[in-house]
Amino acid sequence: MISFNCPPCYGTELQYIGQAIANRQLCGDGPFTKKCQHWIQERFGTQKAFLTTSCTSALDMALLLCKLSPGDEVILPSFTFSSTATSAVLSGARLVFVDIRPDTMNIDEKRIEDAITERTKVIMVMHYAGVSCEMDTILEIAERHHLIVVEDAAQGVMSTYKGRALGTLGDFGCYSFHETKNYSMGEGGALLVKDPALNERAEILWEKGTNRSKFYRGQVDKYTWVDFGDSYLPSELSAAYLWGQLEGADAINENRLATWNTYFSELSPLSESGRIDLPTVPPECRHNAHMFYIKCRNLDERQAYIEYMREHGVQTVFHYIPLHSAPAGLRYGRFYGEDRYTTAESERLVRLPIYYGIPADEVEQVIRHTKDFFA
Repeated sequence: MISFNCPPCYGTELQYIGQAIANRQLCGDGPFTKKCQHWIQERFGTQKAFLTTSCTSALDMALLLCKLSPGDEVILPSFTFSSTATSAVLSGARLVFVDIRPDTMNIDEKRIEDAITERTKVIMVMHYAGVSCEMDTILEIAERHHLIVVEDAAQGVMSTYKGRALGTLGDFGCYSFHETKNYSMGEGGALLVKDPALNERAEILWEKGTNRSKFYRGQVDKYTWVDFGDSYLPSELSAAYLWGQLEGADAINENRLATWNTYFSELSPLSESGRIDLPTVPPECRHNAHMFYIKCRNLDERQAYIEYMREHGVQTVFHYIPLHSAPAGLRYGRFYGEDRYTTAESERLVRLPIYYGIPADEVEQVIRHTKDFFA
């Protein structure tokens, strides 16, 4: 079976894990945590990054830093992973789902403003497949209505919008280093903070509500519980694994892009003949080849294609079930306006195998079987 995903391993991860063990510091905020955070800050141009236990916990931190009150509203797409929504629910907010664009599968920036009410406090965007939302328009809307922008950039590490790294455009950005992402620490993520005035509050939140980081820097003579917080800090072993991949970030990115470009080139004739739709990457966006998907004509054809590929030894997957139609989505939020594209487009989409180091002959098999099915 050709696997849909294989967790990335660049080659130096075990060496760095051994160093972390030798350092005798396995809990978080050690040398490898600091290396990863500094790399993110320098590479992507953000003033502060916090390595976290997951992108979910990074999103939780971001929404808690927004200081929402019960009844406040958060605007977000329905076509996203549950973590985008649960972080807002955790903060006590109500969810307002809006439709997506059919080309990029991102939130439709033209539908946001009409959904704003006096209770709206946050716009959450999710950059699907590492392709940016239309951020200029979204940021302009947010500025005009005095709203906070949170970027769920779980899939967007190494992607840019008009030359700026995803995750650095809004007030907060959240990355994922899950094993299914381009760069992995098994489970992990990062929170990027734009406003330096929020660094101390974020650090306390990150460190279980204490000022322990200040203590380690010699700024206080003892640390204590000073505010609400949680355990968002990953272990040094996880950070060491990630550090090996960040050192090879460009090589990993180029390898994935080569696979993505092969898929796009070889399957373009099917798109040109109207049999399938391929991903759209706007000219102002540079993506990271996080995923390659095709769109079938309808749900029945997608299911038939997935079964055909399985019978021929290829694992393909689909996502997401739109959140506004899920039990929790019905309980915690509402869909604003017409669901013109969210459900219909989600039922057509299927993802093909892509990961760092996928063998060229397996890519060729995926392409051949796809062409045979649609022939």
